[in-house]
Amino acid sequence: MTEIIGTENKIEKKSSIKPFILKMRGGGHAPSRTNFADAFTGAIGGLICIFVLLWLTNITDSPWLMASLGGSCVLVFVVWNAPLSQPRNIIGGHFISAFIGLTMYSLLGSNILSISLGVGLTIFFMAFLGVIHPPAGANPIIIILGGYGWSYLLTPVFIGAVIIVFFGLLINNLREKRKYPLFW
Repeated sequence: MTEIIGTENKIEKKSSIKPFILKMRGGGHAPSRTNFADAFTGAIGGLICIFVLLWLTNITDSPWLMASLGGSCVLVFVVWNAPLSQPRNIIGGHFISAFIGLTMYSLLGSNILSISLGVGLTIFFMAFLGVIHPPAGANPIIIILGGYGWSYLLTPVFIGAVIIVFFGLLINNLREKRKYPLFW
């Protein structure tokens, strides 16, 4: 009798694992490449934003550029109509993630726990507050590993995000078929 029950449990476990594994096959088609005009707009927008941020870094004593702002440029200028590319998400996502990174660094220093907790809390709060912006997920890592202080929240994080949104408004709306932002 116990052999039958053991066999039924094995069958049950196999049948519950199979649908889980099958979901990992995918099945859809990868989206096609973007057109030339969108790729060109993305390149120009990214070039201008990064140039301005580096120029500001060179003429002041403050850092104006961080790696995650490059990822924000890709979203703002190539997939400008995605929810993750809207001003609220860019500014809010960067601000929240940097605040969490600075808090974790202040409380726990630079270690495995502070970085992991910083990224996990960033994901939670961006999702919970409706300001998901994937490049901002890197901010706690950048801040904690770099050992940055609270001034980093203003420059480059907040002002850098605002500069990208500003140029996003100008450059995206030069194109007749684009309307940016879709929402604030």
